[in-house]
Amino acid sequence: MLLAETSSGPDLFLGEDLLLYLLLAFGGALMVGNLLAVFRPPPERQARGERAPMTRSLVMAALGGVAFLWALISLLTR
Repeated sequence: MLLAETSSGPDLFLGEDLLLYLLLAFGGALMVGNLLAVFRPPPERQARGERAPMTRSLVMAALGGVAFLWALISLLTR
């Protein structure tokens, strides 16, 4: 009986918060990547006058920001 009480299962990589850490990383990358595509395009694309699709990039950045904030708040309130 003592063994059953002390064992809570296998140790998880990064603990039980792995999904929150992944959501934090992917949401932050989605937000930053899309904002950089809009405000600082690569020099070769800028020289040709090409721009990233503004509406799609801003919507994706907003979704990434929501995911990032959700994960951050969830991690901080644990």
